[in-house]
Amino acid sequence: MAVLTAGSVVARPQIMRDSKSVLGYYPKPVQSSRCSRVCDRAHFQTQASVSKPYQSQRHTHGRRYAVAASAPSPSSTQPVCEPVCEEASAFSPATVANLGSGFDFMGCAVEGQGDIVTVKLLRDKPGQVIIEKISGDEGRLSMVAKENCAGIAAWETLKLLGVEKDYGLSIVLDKGLPLGSGLGSSAASAGAAAWAVNELFGCPLSKEELVPAGLVSEAFVSGYHADNIAPAIMGGFILVRCYEPSLKLQKLEFGGDEVWFVVVTPVYNCPTREMRAALPKMIDFKQHTHNCSAGASLVSGILLGDLELLGQGMHTDCIVEPARAPLIPGFKAVKAAAMEAGSLGCTISGAGPTVVALARDKASGIKVCEAMVEAFKTHGKLEVNRAAVTCLCKEGAQKVDPKMGFKVDPERVHFVV
Repeated sequence: MAVLTAGSVVARPQIMRDSKSVLGYYPKPVQSSRCSRVCDRAHFQTQASVSKPYQSQRHTHGRRYAVAASAPSPSSTQPVCEPVCEEASAFSPATVANLGSGFDFMGCAVEGQGDIVTVKLLRDKPGQVIIEKISGDEGRLSMVAKENCAGIAAWETLKLLGVEKDYGLSIVLDKGLPLGSGLGSSAASAGAAAWAVNELFGCPLSKEELVPAGLVSEAFVSGYHADNIAPAIMGGFILVRCYEPSLKLQKLEFGGDEVWFVVVTPVYNCPTREMRAALPKMIDFKQHTHNCSAGASLVSGILLGDLELLGQGMHTDCIVEPARAPLIPGFKAVKAAAMEAGSLGCTISGAGPTVVALARDKASGIKVCEAMVEAFKTHGKLEVNRAAVTCLCKEGAQKVDPKMGFKVDPERVHFVV
């Protein structure tokens, strides 16, 4: 059992400035009397202290950590908002970060795989967050709430709601994503936990307002980056416009009909920390120019619905992918096989070892997927954990029936392995 305590108070003027920088405008009053104080509070504290260090007992090794803001306590002794149910479950999908040339500033959510978190209200244990059960992790995740992605995100969401001193939570985490896979496993846990807690109180917070809570979790576990947690919660393609002086996000609407990805995960572990350590400390000016152009192609392809352009942006990263490719057995052969089978672009998903490819449609995606699986087995000498042809998940985190779980739409996901 872990008891998490509230953070420090943030000055209101700074909160207002940061609220404007992340939202693009000063927050307007909300008309609904039930949740007006909650939404105002979230507006004011969104990103207010995301750039401040997150103090923990873990060694930081020079990395920055985030902490969601704590707004001043309300003058009333009553909670800022009231729960509308005693239990809620939420699903958050797998995500593909970077998409090649979009290192740390681009990510998207994909259909099919993901994590489910069920939270129960503990009225008799205010201020406590307890991890009751974790399944699907092979015993690798911590049962201590302050050291668990779902636990941290749930607690930070209580803080955003302003009820961290009034209610406690118990959490059950069902891992649907393999750890260290490059599919945003930690972000899926955090996103599902944040949305489930929000559901307990009638969803007074928007998905955008929940991202800072998930970012705290991500920063504690794998580093200060929002290219997984933002799409895990918000869905679709997310552009991280900047991190400093405060986080700014932009959801990009795909200009075409549908986007089909091929996602292949071999049985191999690629810890995010080690993959980040492999990145170059300095880059050539020509490399910088090339990747800027490729990143622009990535964004243009999304907005225009141009698959060729999107594939080019995914395929031509000359900075991050070359540094990480040697650490994934058989990657070069897998990428070559994908392109020969008709893919429009192929790259490493996140920090790997998952490899993602862009397909023209579902049928061609199946051919690409089969070729990639065979290349991993033949050239990488690796078995494949999961391989699927899937499309963009536009919804992101969503409520699910705890008894039914999350149902995969076979029209939008085809599992090859």
